[in-house]
Formats: sequence, C-alpha cells, structure tokens
Amino acid sequence: MRKGPNNLITDVAGLFVGNAEDHRLKSGVSVVLCEQPATAAVQVLGGAPGTRETDLLAPENTVQTVDAIVLSGGSAFGLDAASGVQAALREMGRGFEVGPHRIPIVPAAILFDLVNGGDKNWGRFSPYRDLGYDALRAAGATFLTGTAGAGTGALTATFKGGLGSASTVLANGITVGALVAVNALGSATIGGTRHFWAAPFELDDEFGGLGYPTPMPQDAALPRLKFRERQSASANTTIAVIATDAVLSKAEAKRLAIAAHDGFSRALWPSHTPLDGDLVFALATGASGKAPLLEDFIDLGAAAASTMARAIARGVHDAVASDNDMKPSWFQ
Repeated sequence: MRKGPNNLITDVAGLFVGNAEDHRLKSGVSVVLCEQPATAAVQVLGGAPGTRETDLLAPENTVQTVDAIVLSGGSAFGLDAASGVQAALREMGRGFEVGPHRIPIVPAAILFDLVNGGDKNWGRFSPYRDLGYDALRAAGATFLTGTAGAGTGALTATFKGGLGSASTVLANGITVGALVAVNALGSATIGGTRHFWAAPFELDDEFGGLGYPTPMPQDAALPRLKFRERQSASANTTIAVIATDAVLSKAEAKRLAIAAHDGFSRALWPSHTPLDGDLVFALATGASGKAPLLEDFIDLGAAAASTMARAIARGVHDAVASDNDMKPSWFQ
C-alpha cells in the first residue's frame, strides 16, 4: 500500500472537498462533494451524535446515493450548514428527481465546538447555513487541513484538534481516502508525549515520524479526558468520511464505515465514549469500476481503518495556533 498523490480524500476519483471557516467564531464547515451521486452509508458508535439525513442511508431504504456529505462545527446549530449546501447544489441542478423537482441529498454530522474561546454571539440566526454554501462553492481537488473547515475550533484532551485527511492506494489499484474533524474527548497522543497512537500506520513521516516513545510512558494507558482538565464534558465528537473508488452496494458501504471506526480506536484513546458522537460516513464512487471480492474486502476494510487513523493524526499534527486558544497546537 502507498499514499495517493495528494494524500487527501480527493485522491478518490469523483470527490472534491470545500472548507469555509470563521476564525473569530473558531468554527467552520467541510463538505465532500460527489461529482456524480455516490453510494453512501453511515455508522455511529459514539453516544452523543448530532446528525441530519442519516436514516435514509440504511441499506433497506430507498435512496441509494447522495450528492454531498457535510461535517460541521457548531453543535446542533451546525446542522444548518446542510441547508446551505443543499441550496448550492439546487443552483447546480443536482438532486434526487421527484417529478419536476430535484432534491439534493445531503447527510450531515456536527461536533461540539461552542466552548473553545471563539465568539459565538452571532445574533438571531447562526452563520452555518452561509458557511455551508461557501464551503460547497469552494470545493476542489486540494484543500487545507488542520485549523480549517470543520476542524477550525476542534480540541482534544491534550492538543488542538483539526481537520485531517489521508489516502491509500491498494495493490489492486483501488483507492481509499479519509476526511475527519478531530474533536475527541480523549487524546491522539500517548500520555504526556507528542507521539501519536497512530504511529504504526504512518507513511513517509506524514505526522512527524516520531514513532512510539521508548520506553512507553508509565501513564500511557491512563485515559486523558477533556473534563478532567476543567473543560466541558460534552465538548466533543470526532466525525469523518471514509471513501473509495470501488464499486460497493449500500450494505458494503456500511461495512466499510464500520471498519473505518477501527481507525478511531487505533488513533484516539479513548474513543466511542458516551460523551462523543463518533460517526463515520462511507462513500463509494465506483470510479475504478472494480467490485472487490470477499477476500479483497478484508484488505479494503484494513485500509479504511489505517487510513482513518493516519487522517486523525494528521488533523492534530496540522493544527496551528490562533488567538484565545484553549489548548496548544502540536507544534507549540
């Protein structure tokens, strides 16, 4: 396995990503735009999710594909971002056809970044609808990671969180990509060190090349949590998209989302807590024309987990310092 050319989710043919953020607000929105409607699924393993249009992604339900996926800050207010994305897609003539109407299908998930030092006095209406519209209009093959988009105001227990992405090209030519906004209750780093839990999966020193600490800290297994450091116990959630150019059914996409959650477990300690809304959307563009056999799907699932772990570490690694930060960046 190797990285894709940009080491971004957009190495998956048929996908683009756009970010929009407000650094005064310390929040933002990231959108994955499907060039053509893509097969989609979702798996929620955290205990405190905030979502829109996730029920339709169940394999037994009618709609098979989506036009875009939204990851947003803002807690429940951030669900407005999907309305902005939907408006931009409608202007483009995109959407599920119902008689003379087209309805853009835009599932969304949010993370809690209201208590992060940003100015949230936005008045009557939140800014997230406009941020969603702007993010969709900014979608392209390359985009910023770290303190950008949905990762703008993200925090972990030890360092600033952020927006991360990574890609993997399998031996059979299928590409897997991940996009993740890392705002975990726990930590992406080991104990009090700067070493990442995801170190065994790192490719080409993409998040510092530090490997595991030697010796391992005696407190490595002790969970580090935000609320133990006087921060809101509910200010959490890691939300992500795993994508591939393989041809998958909705049920297979669901299995891919499940596998990608293993990347959370490899990169965050702890993960999937009752106070995280940990969620993974899965997208399959089918652009490769390759439908994996059962034995190939095992490799695909493993790549989904490792790629997600790398993306999580990159999100923390790439974050930069800004005014009124409540946590240091990894580089500080």
